[in-house]
Amino acid sequence: MKLLLLLVRRDVALAYRAGGALLPVAFFLLVATLFPFAVGPDAQLLARTGGGVVWIAALLAALLPIERLIEPDTRAGVLDQIAIRGVSDEAVAATRILSHWLSFGPPLMLATLPASALLNLDGATLWRLELGLAVGTPGLAALGVMIGAITAGLRGAGALAGLLLLPLAVPLIIFGAGSLGEFGGGGLKLLAASSLILVGMGPFAAGAAIRAGRE
Repeated sequence: MKLLLLLVRRDVALAYRAGGALLPVAFFLLVATLFPFAVGPDAQLLARTGGGVVWIAALLAALLPIERLIEPDTRAGVLDQIAIRGVSDEAVAATRILSHWLSFGPPLMLATLPASALLNLDGATLWRLELGLAVGTPGLAALGVMIGAITAGLRGAGALAGLLLLPLAVPLIIFGAGSLGEFGGGGLKLLAASSLILVGMGPFAAGAAIRAGRE
């Protein structure tokens, strides 16, 4: 357990030290800044579509650091050394999901506050959006680690990861955007269920992919 906590601490520290945690936030705010220029100054249109744009930006921001989630430690032999110490690949994958979420989830939720002003979102929509991000971003983190483990060591892994992740993340985007509607309670429940499924299966799928890459 102590080793796993040290892994989480190390991964989060590396993400912030290398600027990997700031890049998704910068990208997220850039999308929120440019979108009003694309659709024009219509405040009502911005309010109707802004929440969906935030979810798309969150998905793309979660995709940015995907190549550094598993590949560097696989190449350096860190995962092999951890396995020799008797730590399962599933446990390592679970810690990687947690550290990935800590590096981009809370920062994106904070960045949503200025983004909501740029997109003319009211207080109620902002509250539902923050709640949805709190529920849905762990699923994005789990999905990112799974895809990162599958594509680790492959040529053109970044492009392949995007092709694999974007279709699988569609339910999270649909339910996340749907939770912002007038009757968004059902969408939020479906979002929570989808995220829970991904978080539950993520360590096992990523762990199996890590073992397959080792053999």
